Amino acid sequence: MTDRTLTRRQALAGAAALPLATASAGPARASAPMMGDDLPAFNRVRLGEFEVTTILAGTRAVPEPQGIFGMNVSADRFAEVSRAANIPTDAAQFFFTPTVVNTGGELILFDTGLAPAGTVAALAAAGYAPEQVDTVVLTHMHGDHIGGLMEGGVETFPNARYLAGAVEFDAWDMSGDEGFEAKVRPLAEAGRIAFLDDGAAVASGVTAMAAFGHTPGHMTFMLESAGQRLLIAADFANHYVWSLAHPDWEVLFDRDKEAAAATRRRILDMLATDRIPFIGYHMPWPGLGYVETRGEGFAYVPHSYQLLL
Repeated sequence: MTDRTLTRRQALAGAAALPLATASAGPARASAPMMGDDLPAFNRVRLGEFEVTTILAGTRAVPEPQGIFGMNVSADRFAEVSRAANIPTDAAQFFFTPTVVNTGGELILFDTGLAPAGTVAALAAAGYAPEQVDTVVLTHMHGDHIGGLMEGGVETFPNARYLAGAVEFDAWDMSGDEGFEAKVRPLAEAGRIAFLDDGAAVASGVTAMAAFGHTPGHMTFMLESAGQRLLIAADFANHYVWSLAHPDWEVLFDRDKEAAAATRRRILDMLATDRIPFIGYHMPWPGLGYVETRGEGFAYVPHSYQLLL
């Protein structure tokens, strides 16, 4: 053993001989400041040859969630299900999650968030500029999906083409909805929007799928690349417990509640049977997960590392 080598016994003995630190030995260290809640602004995975990035355009807490979900069940039943899932009954956290798909030849944005500022900031965090977006796809025309299209008549994505469901556009066209008139009407009048039907191709490997009920022409989109599939599911199911475990529970924002419930069951069964991951616009951030059959309903299984390998 050299002079510079300590045995474990010597080290312990030396430590024991040191004087205990006291308050008078020096100034006390301040505690680290509280930083507050925070979430990353984007999450990126690979799907075959595609890059798929969810961006967090906004999030907020909403009180009294049974005013939105489970409207056709008792308060006791709603509380029982919520308690079993370890979630409160007096508030719910909403997430607003557009998706960016880079096919290698085209940058496609699905939905635009509540307003341009939040969506542009999340895009920037993910490494994208609004000018890079080639195509904007609207899954439906609720305000939290079209809100980021423009502000004060100025387009957020100046180089993009726009795609929307034909049935959906027709349903909103004569509605008098202020958001539609401010955000969508100018694009339509300028001839900037092309319309999709069920089965239409957005790009190679990106296919529109009708999922009516939440709104009259609500659409989902299947991504397929190198033998892998992922569904951009938008709002066919809006909560990972109250919508998946209980697809027949009524949702305030579903225009046709019976059709929406049937669509939920159909799509959830497909996702569970074929083991296809999906991105839900309002699922817990980062919005990406799988579906399992459980009893008479379904269960949400968050993505872990499956699409990172």
